[in-house]
Amino acid sequence: MSNQNLIIYKFNSLYHILEELDLDLNFNVIFADNIDSFNNKVKGLKNYLIISNKKYSDIANQIILDNNPINISKLVEKINIEFLKMQFNSQSEVKLKNYTINLNSREILIKNTKLKLTEKEINTIIFLSKSKKPVSVSELQKKVWSYQSDIETHTVETHIYRLRKKISKAFNDKQFIISEKNGYFININ
Repeated sequence: MSNQNLIIYKFNSLYHILEELDLDLNFNVIFADNIDSFNNKVKGLKNYLIISNKKYSDIANQIILDNNPINISKLVEKINIEFLKMQFNSQSEVKLKNYTINLNSREILIKNTKLKLTEKEINTIIFLSKSKKPVSVSELQKKVWSYQSDIETHTVETHIYRLRKKISKAFNDKQFIISEKNGYFININ
């Protein structure tokens, strides 16, 4: 069963057309004829689009079909493109503490404050955030910088120092990356 859901809101004729094509579609087709029905249907759904024949200001992820008639294959193509956009956008954001990291724009943000990061800084933050324990300099050299373990360098320490300073200045968060004798970690408290 598909995890993509198309909710047709107050557009009965379109629902019946897509219901007939259901076996050929790569998304579930769900009908809601009122706001209570709609709210019950979206409860627990993560990946959904709403399609209707007029704009409802209180509903997000909405496609409005107010220009009829429409070619059904073009409509299905448009729906699939919207699902792809949603998937791309959801995969490009990482939530970490109260921060959102946008992998596409290479920014970290909290509330209305944004900070531009380099690709290496993003990779460092993501790598540290996935670790359950402090990450040593040599592990960061191997996994993020692809350095050999026998190379003596202070690149990692310098890089972490500058990243911590940058985050502290932008967000006044001196505890984002914690340094211990056995390595670095992201403070998620």
